[in-house]
Amino acid sequence: MQRKVKVEVSKAKQRAYDDLYARLGSKEGETDLYRLARQRDRDGKDMQQVRVIKDRNGNVRRADFLKYSCQITLDPNTAHTHLCVTEENRMVTVMSQQQSFFNNPDRFTGLLQVLSRESLTGRCYWEVEWRAEGIVMAVTYRNIGRAGNGEACRFGWNDKSWALYYHQNSYRFCHNSMSASISAPVSSRVGVYLDHRAGVLSFYSVSESMTLLHRVQTTFTQPLHAGLWLYKTSDTARLCKLK
Repeated sequence: MQRKVKVEVSKAKQRAYDDLYARLGSKEGETDLYRLARQRDRDGKDMQQVRVIKDRNGNVRRADFLKYSCQITLDPNTAHTHLCVTEENRMVTVMSQQQSFFNNPDRFTGLLQVLSRESLTGRCYWEVEWRAEGIVMAVTYRNIGRAGNGEACRFGWNDKSWALYYHQNSYRFCHNSMSASISAPVSSRVGVYLDHRAGVLSFYSVSESMTLLHRVQTTFTQPLHAGLWLYKTSDTARLCKLK
């Protein structure tokens, strides 16, 4: 029985190889080769990046990430009217009363969300700390929805954003309405590492050490912005100043 299975597997492999060689001279074959080469290139960059951010013992070192730290600020023109942006546009607080803002088409109207002023490309690292029962830390394309509270506007609930949710001492990662629970040590500070060109996005719990919470390998087609989403009055979050 096992010999018969091996024979069938061998035949299937040979058919696959024959089909591949037959396609190499065609336009479809060129597309296949380009796709394969691009994936191999991405995998190579990915493996190189893993070596960069770990020491000889395989431990993640915060100092290696700090080399890519970027000074991100929040854009008040995108902040919901119940959000107050302070401390040189690094801190956001949920207010009980509506703030005085000019009307702006970039402003979130239904969700307590805000975007960074700066667009993110290349390699970037930043940290967020908070005093809140719940918070969402995200990266998103600039053209995410703004009006209302539907999925088109929610961080992590569409194909334009990737988000780490923290609530009741637990984490969850969301993208395009798909979510995954994360079992990891909880802290009130998270580090976010982005390699836009390589398509790498990683979230780390930051305390005395760094613990990987979730890592994404994808293809980013536009510049990204950092995003924050808070829930309740008096909740605060801050983009940390990094040396």
